[in-house]
Amino acid sequence: MKESRDGTRNDRSAKSSSVSTVPLILDIDDFKGDFSFDALFGNLVNDLLPSFQEEENDSSEGHGNIGANDVLPNGTLRASADAAKSAQGLSTPLFPEVDALLTLFKDSCRELVDLRKQVDGRLYNLKKEVSVQDSKHRKTLAELEKGVDGLFDSFARLDSRISSVGQTAAKIGDHLQSADSQRETASQTIDLIKYLMEFNSSPGDLMELSSLFSDDSRVAEAASIAQKLRSFAEEDIGRQGIAVSSVVGNATASRGLEVAVANLQDYCNELENRLLARFDAASQRRELSTMAECAKILSQFNRGTSAMQHYVATRPMFIDVEVMNADTRLVLGEHNSQVSPSNVARGLSSLYKEITDTVRKEAATIMAVFPSPNDVMSILVQRVLEQRVTALLDKILVKPSLVNLPPMEEGGLLLYLRMLAVAYEKTQELARDLRSVGCGDLDVEGLTESLFSSHKDEYPEHEQASLGQLYRAKMEEVRAESQQLSESTGTIGRSKGHSVASSHQQISVTVVTEFVRWNEESISRCTLFSSQPATLAANVKTVFTCLLDQVSQYLTEGLDRARDSLTEAAALRERFVLGTNISRRVAAAAASAAEAAAAAGESSFRSFMVAIQRSGSSVAIVQQYFANSISRLLLPVDGAHAAACEEMATAMSGAESAAYKGLQQCIETLMAEVERLLSAEQKQTDYRSPDDGIAPDHRPTNACTRVVAYLSRVLEAAFTALESQNKQAFLTELGNRLYKGLLNHWQKFTFNPSGGLRLKRDITEYGEFVRSFNAPSIDEKFETLGIMANVFIVAPESLSTLFEGTPSIRKDAQRFIQLREDYKSAKLAARLSSLWPSSS
Repeated sequence: MKESRDGTRNDRSAKSSSVSTVPLILDIDDFKGDFSFDALFGNLVNDLLPSFQEEENDSSEGHGNIGANDVLPNGTLRASADAAKSAQGLSTPLFPEVDALLTLFKDSCRELVDLRKQVDGRLYNLKKEVSVQDSKHRKTLAELEKGVDGLFDSFARLDSRISSVGQTAAKIGDHLQSADSQRETASQTIDLIKYLMEFNSSPGDLMELSSLFSDDSRVAEAASIAQKLRSFAEEDIGRQGIAVSSVVGNATASRGLEVAVANLQDYCNELENRLLARFDAASQRRELSTMAECAKILSQFNRGTSAMQHYVATRPMFIDVEVMNADTRLVLGEHNSQVSPSNVARGLSSLYKEITDTVRKEAATIMAVFPSPNDVMSILVQRVLEQRVTALLDKILVKPSLVNLPPMEEGGLLLYLRMLAVAYEKTQELARDLRSVGCGDLDVEGLTESLFSSHKDEYPEHEQASLGQLYRAKMEEVRAESQQLSESTGTIGRSKGHSVASSHQQISVTVVTEFVRWNEESISRCTLFSSQPATLAANVKTVFTCLLDQVSQYLTEGLDRARDSLTEAAALRERFVLGTNISRRVAAAAASAAEAAAAAGESSFRSFMVAIQRSGSSVAIVQQYFANSISRLLLPVDGAHAAACEEMATAMSGAESAAYKGLQQCIETLMAEVERLLSAEQKQTDYRSPDDGIAPDHRPTNACTRVVAYLSRVLEAAFTALESQNKQAFLTELGNRLYKGLLNHWQKFTFNPSGGLRLKRDITEYGEFVRSFNAPSIDEKFETLGIMANVFIVAPESLSTLFEGTPSIRKDAQRFIQLREDYKSAKLAARLSSLWPSSS
């Protein structure tokens, strides 16, 4: 094994020595391009490194075989064998090629140094050669600069020369062009003079004219020349007419030109008619090119006005009578059978759409034919509105007389106003559609407004008259319904207390709502017809005033009818007030009649409260309508809103006055019935119970119970009908009247102590009832009554101390004390005079 290792080492040494003897080959081209040091180094050592790799592989294989056994064959451990091998390896080099590599690297360094010297020599030679060439190049550039500067100077001189020659040529061209223009003008002038002499030959003689004026293929040229001759002749005649001259030649020339002017006028008329005839023929055949040619030539005559007007006038919609009749049938139906706003609206929509489509088609032709299409469109649209639309509006809108209004059976003024609104709105839509199609400089909106000017001038008066007519018709309808209902139900006897007419003509919120609906429709028309805020505010105020007058009159009359019912009930009560010396039979009849009168009063009271409630609801509807719809239309005008609010308050003052008077009558009706009940039901024994040992009755008296029950029942209508301040004022007034009425009533009776207790119980009952009025002043008065009732209960000697804390009621208390049963027997008058001297 040792011998084999030594053999291998000797082979490698031999290989290394052989490599070192071979000279390295390094070329300068190896360093050109993409140079890589790693590639260069690899090329140098590739011959040595493979032998080293083979030895490494052999070593790894030997180590593998030894490691296969843990114990050598002679029994020596592996660690000992490894130690022996390491000692042997110290004498053999680990990298035997190092010497060869060192020799290789030294040779390489030497060759690299040689190569660098070669490169440095070449660089030196190149620098020297570049320096020489750079000197030559600088010298050449300097010479070129001198040559270029000279060339620039030459170019500048050449450019100046060319510019001078060009200006001279331009001047020559201008002179030539001017000369040519003068020659052309002179030639045209000669021709014009020749043509003018032809026209000046003899009056009315157009037969000897040049062929130019009769050649149809040269019509445009003939028209242009004729217009020039005519213009020249007319100007000359004008100058001759202004200048005052005595020269005969001038006069002769003037007369000659007058002949030419007359002949030219005749020729132009004849030519224009001929062109119009050709234009019509081309129009019939729809030859747009020929039409355009004729229109262009005709534009030289009065700027083509005659051609444009002639074209518009010959449109079928303007010359065919059947078209106008068809318009009427479409909108109004056969024999005017569908004269209603909705039908007319549909008819106008269809007709105006047809008109717009027709104008749109004509616009396409006009754009293709006429040189000034906007002018033609202006004439066409104006003719449509002034002829076709106006003729139709005259049939739809027949302005009614304000003296003899059309009957409601035929629709009344309202039908006219609705038709006017429909026609106006639809015609405005037509104007906008025509504007989108094209109408030149025509103020189509202003023209549309002028079609309705006569109707809009008197519009506010018609609106007012219509609202008045509607109100009168509605009132007649309400009266007729009331009369019919009265006749169908029959006449109910007055003895039963029913007011048939009043109940059947009760105020209706539905009617007031209808008033508002009429007014709302009128306001919508005001908004439609009034474009300026000031005008709109004035018309709105006028229309709203009509509503205020209607509602005020309707509510006032309704409240007055309800008051009449109260008055009738009061008269019925007065009729059955009898004296004291009557028979029992008469008294029974009177009592029965009084009951009937009381029922009539209660019915009238309820009817009036219903009228009050409906009046309040109606006023609320009007106020809400004003806030939602009217106020915003008045705000743009200073003071208009405040004036309308003040006028609304003034208009409602009549109804408020009637309501106030009626509420006073209601209080009178209630108090009359209270007094009747007290008079009929209150017995003398109620407050002078006999001292028979029976326990006193602590229940209210029958009269008190009847009065409280009556007022509770009747006032339910008042609690429902009245609101806020009106309710409070009414109940406060009723409480004061009830207080005074009870005081006066009790002055008719004498009270003993048990009767005083009964009275105190009645006062408590009345006090609990009036507490529902929510009137503190009334509660205080009835509390005072309860205190004063104590004068009937206490002993005479205790009266002096009864009112020590409340001296303000001593005077009223003294009146009560006089009603004591023992007032005279106990000599209370003298005692009170000594105790309360101030009271007397």
